[in-house]
Amino acid sequence: MAETDEKRTNGPNDLYLNAAIGFLSILLLVLVISLFSRIIYPRIFNERSEADAELISEIIQMEVLNGCGVPGIANAYTSLLRSNGFDVVETGNFETFDLQETIVISRSGVMDNAYRVANALGISEENVIRESSPDFYLDVTVVIGHDYEKLNTE
Repeated sequence: MAETDEKRTNGPNDLYLNAAIGFLSILLLVLVISLFSRIIYPRIFNERSEADAELISEIIQMEVLNGCGVPGIANAYTSLLRSNGFDVVETGNFETFDLQETIVISRSGVMDNAYRVANALGISEENVIRESSPDFYLDVTVVIGHDYEKLNTE
């Protein structure tokens, strides 16, 4: 009987010990899950970010300006460029109407975007220039010149 009395007196101590072991086990499980998520999920997130970056770089925001003075020419090429997947966010008139050849201006400094637009319109890469500025929110500016009849219309 002495043994059962001794076990009963240790009962509350065993209860606290078991509760502490259970709490520490749960804490260890949470830490292991946290470590696992920090190792695995950033890799998944980075893969998504790279895919999103590729998608974003494929969308070229641009403006089309009339540099030849023909009424409605900027709007006509805006429709053409939009049908080819470019995001034309602005149209208008250039400073002057005496531009002989159509030019493509890289505003963001990413020349590949400007070359893609030039290729879509059939513009020579010699007519692609870089004029980047942090003030511009656009990737590319297209200024339609008097050679607009030679440009791709498909």
